[in-house]
Amino acid sequence: MSLPPAYLPLDYDGFPGPVVVFEGVSGIGKTTLASTVTQRLNATSLNATSLHTLPLPHSEWSSMANSCLRSLPQLAFYLSGVLHASDSIRRSRMIGPVVADRYVSSVIACHAAVHGVAVETVTRLLEPYRPYLVEPTHTFYLRCAESVLRERMARKHDLKQDDTELFTVPGRLAGLLANFEAVSAADPTAVVIDTDDRTPEELADCVIARLESGGA
Repeated sequence: MSLPPAYLPLDYDGFPGPVVVFEGVSGIGKTTLASTVTQRLNATSLNATSLHTLPLPHSEWSSMANSCLRSLPQLAFYLSGVLHASDSIRRSRMIGPVVADRYVSSVIACHAAVHGVAVETVTRLLEPYRPYLVEPTHTFYLRCAESVLRERMARKHDLKQDDTELFTVPGRLAGLLANFEAVSAADPTAVVIDTDDRTPEELADCVIARLESGGA
């Protein structure tokens, strides 16, 4: 679908920097790794920007959207948030690299798991909006053993509903893991990283090495 001029994303002058996205289930370490990579990039004067999807103002509305909206309106809400995130990425990458904690893949995998919808169905509904969305340079899908995930979640101080439901809702974790596997398999920007027994600094080394090599 071709977008009318009023709906086209804004163009910015300059050479766009890389866009790095971290994906995976809640508690796996995306936020910590995103922060570590951003700090490492900034230490080399690259002016990296860190972004969380959903960004403001959507992040303040998400609890109400999850509790009040039925599945399709809720998907529209998250689609709005990721389109807004794409605008922020497009603008910020004119300054330097952008490091995003979650992006399109989380919208697909999480919505499908919560509502019992096939990943392919959610992907198809989002497809008309793909021309608007910035494609990441690399999307790093983080994996770990369930026992390691439980240990990391036990150390997390800002537990949210999504975090607790990962283990309390029957089938939620298995569904999310399967969905992220399916999404990553269809993602041309995907890089799968096993995080067991690896510190955020070691993982950041891997990410930055991939960026420096330009490898996919």
